[in-house]
Amino acid sequence: MVRDLSLAARERPLRRALALAAVAVLGAWLGLLVVGSITGLGGIRTPVGPVDTRMALEPSLNGGTRIDVPPLGALDLASHTAPLRLDVAVDRLDPVRSRALVERPERISGLQEEIAEDVTTGARDLAVRSGVAVLTGATALGLVVFRTPRRALACGGLALALLATCGISAYATWNPKSVLEPKFSGLLSSAPSVVGNARSIVTEFDVYQKELARLVTNVTRLYDATSTLPTYQPDPGTMRVLHVSDIHLNPAAWHIISSLVEQYDIDVIIDSGDTMDHGSAAENAFLDAIPDLGAPYVWVRGNHDSRTTQSYLSRLKNTHVLDDGRAVTVGGLRIAGIGDPQFTPDRSVLAPGDDAERRAGSRLAAALRAQQRAGTPVDIAVAHNPVAARQTDGAVPLALAGHVHRREFSVLPGGTSLKIEGSTGGGGLRAVQNETPEKVHASVLYLDRTNRRLQAWDEITLGGLGLTTAEVSRHLPGP
Repeated sequence: MVRDLSLAARERPLRRALALAAVAVLGAWLGLLVVGSITGLGGIRTPVGPVDTRMALEPSLNGGTRIDVPPLGALDLASHTAPLRLDVAVDRLDPVRSRALVERPERISGLQEEIAEDVTTGARDLAVRSGVAVLTGATALGLVVFRTPRRALACGGLALALLATCGISAYATWNPKSVLEPKFSGLLSSAPSVVGNARSIVTEFDVYQKELARLVTNVTRLYDATSTLPTYQPDPGTMRVLHVSDIHLNPAAWHIISSLVEQYDIDVIIDSGDTMDHGSAAENAFLDAIPDLGAPYVWVRGNHDSRTTQSYLSRLKNTHVLDDGRAVTVGGLRIAGIGDPQFTPDRSVLAPGDDAERRAGSRLAAALRAQQRAGTPVDIAVAHNPVAARQTDGAVPLALAGHVHRREFSVLPGGTSLKIEGSTGGGGLRAVQNETPEKVHASVLYLDRTNRRLQAWDEITLGGLGLTTAEVSRHLPGP
């Protein structure tokens, strides 16, 4: 009996110690999740070079570092071994710091040191925040479980000791070479095969652009020489319109468009919007290639194009911006359009949705009918969103749109032909979104020079980023 009591007396402190440790670990884990994590209330916001980031510590069995780059995906680095993972989420590209790099390229040479300093500062702040989170979580849970301040504080102290141990483990096992062997996931899963190593990204992409342009040239020449579609042969006097859309900052699109303009002897290029991706002023230089494409460029604002984008583009030579239903005569065609009423990159404003698109389309239709009554009917109406374009039914022979990144053709109940184009930029930043990259789309429209009616169109389809497939198909609008 005495021996049993002695054994029980020794077991009680052991059980209390194990309970204390369990509460400390659980409380520390909850503290990190609720207060210190990116998805919780915390996460250190810190600039790293030209981007704004959030950094946080997450409980993990394997440790390492995860870098989230919306919307492209994530990179996982085997940077350290510890029960804590460092999460870094890229919030946005800061336009001021980015513009400074563009305007002063010499600053890139010091960018590595700047980023290292930024990461160190962020990690230091994160360590303090995480310590507070761990201490708060363990102490609060200890108070709930044990109901005594002394044992609750003991839980907090033990949690801090565990965090310090994890930090020492991470420091001891830190592997700076992990950045050379990242594991890509999500949208970036095909990035290694597309861009290769970091040193060759710029040169390889330049080669890719040139090869893609050469591919378009070869395919279109082959089509002209060996066409087996006798149902329609464009008359040399036929008016030819190149319809492009949703370029989304893909510079390869300019090479493709330039080649098509030359090969098809294009009279007018019509862009149905989303040329940009965030609509920032820093992106405007991307548009400087437009005056040299070889044909007049007609453009409407998409939901990724800002008013700043529109203002900049309106000042470029050989460019015509459509908005508010105003009509222009370009290449012998009368064209009218309206800019997208939504600007979705601005997350501070709730997107009004399809109702706003219908109202914009109705304003465009009213302007088209006014042109008819004035004796100057419009040949083509352009809107970015098909919801808006459908409102022009009966007011114009042909309406063009984009937005949905896929091709569609239909004749609306009122007789208007609606032609929706896919993405001429192959989705732009979204080019590596799926296992199969998004294809590059453009169409050549053939219009009768007398009545300005659509007679046929050729759809040009390229295999997308990193792929070398292409096809050209001929289509007729029907009776």
